[in-house]
Amino acid sequence: MNLLLRKAGYLLLMLMLITIISFMAIHAAPNSFLSGGELNPNMSAEAIERLKAVYGLDKPLWQQYTDWIANMTQLDFGISFVSGQDVTAEIMKRLPITLGINIVSLLLVFALSLWLGIKAAMRFEQKTDHAIRQLSLVSFAMPSFYLALLMILLFSVELQWLPITGLHSIGGPEEGAAYWLDMAWHLILPVFVMVFLALGSMTVYVRSLTLEILKSDYYFFAKARDLPERILFRRYILPNLMPPVITLLGLSLPGLIGGSVILEQIFGIEGMGQLFYLSALSRDYPVIMGILMITAFLTLLGNMLADMLLLKLNPYAKRG
Repeated sequence: MNLLLRKAGYLLLMLMLITIISFMAIHAAPNSFLSGGELNPNMSAEAIERLKAVYGLDKPLWQQYTDWIANMTQLDFGISFVSGQDVTAEIMKRLPITLGINIVSLLLVFALSLWLGIKAAMRFEQKTDHAIRQLSLVSFAMPSFYLALLMILLFSVELQWLPITGLHSIGGPEEGAAYWLDMAWHLILPVFVMVFLALGSMTVYVRSLTLEILKSDYYFFAKARDLPERILFRRYILPNLMPPVITLLGLSLPGLIGGSVILEQIFGIEGMGQLFYLSALSRDYPVIMGILMITAFLTLLGNMLADMLLLKLNPYAKRG
């Protein structure tokens, strides 16, 4: 219980630091949403001042910050400059699809990297090992936007196997299993791109850890007992791999969520990443700040859950 309270306190402290940094960075930006109005000859100075009063931008910075923190504790991120809609409602409408894509991608990366990394280590310096290492190198070096465009050109334009953009087909099913199957069909390419890009570094890491395990004394003596490979894998390799891999997965959450910004825009997915991209272009600061804080909270929460799971798998970590 004490450990959980310490983790929660650390999460709140980090969130507070992130609020300060994000707030100062936003206000240090060279232009603002209202700068366009100042250049508009049809908008008077009085109208601009009224807009600033509506959004609370006429107050001192410290008061703007305290008001924002007070509202944020009630999950009120303000009103969008562009749409005039409640920011929390807009984000919550798009959050499930982004969260779903990232969770599915994370699980696939976890399963595939374990399988490929262990396979490469068990076939050290053989053809399988060389092939997996080359695949990891391509994954690590490939830009996300370039791979996404290649997949669209190949599977959507040339072969016409998969849809180009969107979450649903025009005139497609609106409920039932067919609705979800149609959505899954549209998400094959985005999920593939996210998984492929994150797979390389994770596979190399698992391979390196597995090679260290294969050189250990306990594995040598277990193998000397002529145990089957599946027993060696289940009792000696996998249990020693799980703690560091889970730690790395927790640290990789920001990269996956950050990658959604580019991929959702390319694939036309109306998720939180696309909303952040459009809000950044229009300098819609309430939406930007709301997405930043929710993303930061989810990232810190994911890392905290990874730490708690690590303690379950490795009780000796409590002594550190």
